[in-house]
Amino acid sequence: MFKGMKTTLAASIIAASFSFNALAADIDKIHFLIPGGAGGGWDMTARGTGDVLVKEDLVENVSFQNLSGGGGGKAIAHLIETAERQEDTLMVNSTPIVVRSLTGVFPQSFRDLTPVAATIADYGAIVTSPDSPYKTWEDVVKAFGENPRDVKVAGGSARGSMDHLVVAAAFKGEGFDARKVRYIAYDAGGKAMAALLSGETPLLSTGLGEVLEMSKAGQVKVLAVTAPKRLDAAPDIPTLTEYGNETVFANWRGFFAAPGVSQDKINEWNAAFTKMYNTDQWQVVRDRNGWIDNYKADKEFFAFLEDQEKQMGNLMRELGFLK
Repeated sequence: MFKGMKTTLAASIIAASFSFNALAADIDKIHFLIPGGAGGGWDMTARGTGDVLVKEDLVENVSFQNLSGGGGGKAIAHLIETAERQEDTLMVNSTPIVVRSLTGVFPQSFRDLTPVAATIADYGAIVTSPDSPYKTWEDVVKAFGENPRDVKVAGGSARGSMDHLVVAAAFKGEGFDARKVRYIAYDAGGKAMAALLSGETPLLSTGLGEVLEMSKAGQVKVLAVTAPKRLDAAPDIPTLTEYGNETVFANWRGFFAAPGVSQDKINEWNAAFTKMYNTDQWQVVRDRNGWIDNYKADKEFFAFLEDQEKQMGNLMRELGFLK
């Protein structure tokens, strides 16, 4: 469970190599379609990427549209149904597009879209409030062992999706029944964070990038991350592996276009992304969010998605989310 992905996801991310060209892309506009609400990982990835592309004069104008609903399915359906009008649109997505397709949350898969590029990866984080009785991950494990129903975990996605899978795997890594995890689903990371800060839920499962700055400001406390070792961007945050828990996972994020988009257009977008990686602005955004560079252009990205589909399907069956 997730351990087997250590050499496929995490290692491939760390070992990713980039080919940069010296020519800046000449793109008039990009419209970023975001399948979730404000404050979530998709939102931060799209807006962070768009901000750098404009500041570095790689794209003249960027716009953003949050279209949540259906576990991301509403935005996917919109992109497919209006494909002829979406030649300048990039939809951000991540591992959930594979997970939710497998579970039937929506009928489409990545094959119904045009994979453009994977750009970053983000480790999972288990978070609590500064005044929480949970001071360490070990405190959470102890409480779960005494009564799983008392340990509520918020997440910015539906049951059986990424936030749920990560925390379920973390408890399974401690020898518990992952199906006993009391996961409370919210629409996007912003609402899940509000639930944590209001005391509605004592724990939050999310991406490290969504909480790293808040952690540094003392607004939340990250109990553990799903990285194989401590991160340079977060040296004070322990990993689950430090507690003897072998759960390691990195959630990729990337961009998709409407079906039928030309290869020339795909190449144009990838030229902009590869140029972006060489900029100081991108390094600031990446490090601020604790992200890892994970660039894979269209054809490599598609092959990666096919492999992810197999891996996630096996993992979800092991955890009881698929039959």
